[in-house]
Amino acid sequence: MPRKPRMYLPGVPCHVIQRGNNRDATFFAEQDYQFYLVCLYEAARKYHVKIHAYVLMTNHVHLLMTPQLKESISLVMQSIGRRYVQYINKEYRRTGTLWESRHKESLIDGERYLLVCSRYIEMNPVSANMVKHPSQYKWTSYMCNAHGVFNKLICHHEVYSRLGVNEGERQKTYASLFDDVMDVKEFKIVRNAVRFSMPTGDSRFQKKVEQAINRKIGYSHRGRPRRSCKAECK
Repeated sequence: MPRKPRMYLPGVPCHVIQRGNNRDATFFAEQDYQFYLVCLYEAARKYHVKIHAYVLMTNHVHLLMTPQLKESISLVMQSIGRRYVQYINKEYRRTGTLWESRHKESLIDGERYLLVCSRYIEMNPVSANMVKHPSQYKWTSYMCNAHGVFNKLICHHEVYSRLGVNEGERQKTYASLFDDVMDVKEFKIVRNAVRFSMPTGDSRFQKKVEQAINRKIGYSHRGRPRRSCKAECK
């Protein structure tokens, strides 16, 4: 089955997940996380991508970013893939692939879901029971977005900039988003959209994306065709 073409659009934020091959670990020591962030920073600058949020987990990565060019995100992920895998293979005297062959991506309806997605990303260590609060996890954008800790990777989206009249107010408002348990419905919308590389947004946003890429999009089902209800009831 041919691969679906990517749905990247200039100026439209995108949620990207890259997982380790067979869900195996991709980070083994502190310097590995540090080197990945160097690769991400340099690739984002070179290929014109703005990073809004991220988290580096043990065996996968979440990124929320906006490309300035259609091919920007693909070039960023290719660059990181090459540099980081070469580094890991040399550092740990290993060979072979490190990442799954194809990362997942989901275009984000910025007005409705940018902050939801950002929170989903930065809450990953909490959801994985690694920490009790995102501020306790080092390899994430949370401390920059919520408390103003300097992070040269982060470029705030316009939606974030509207959270307050100054930096302190914006940070306080953003931090307050984490005070309550994340809405289960919103959690599933973000998770399922990126899982199937579908847009994160309502039907209106999906139609807007379809018009921009000039093709229909929809969830695809792998494996044998589903049996009809009549057949199931026999």
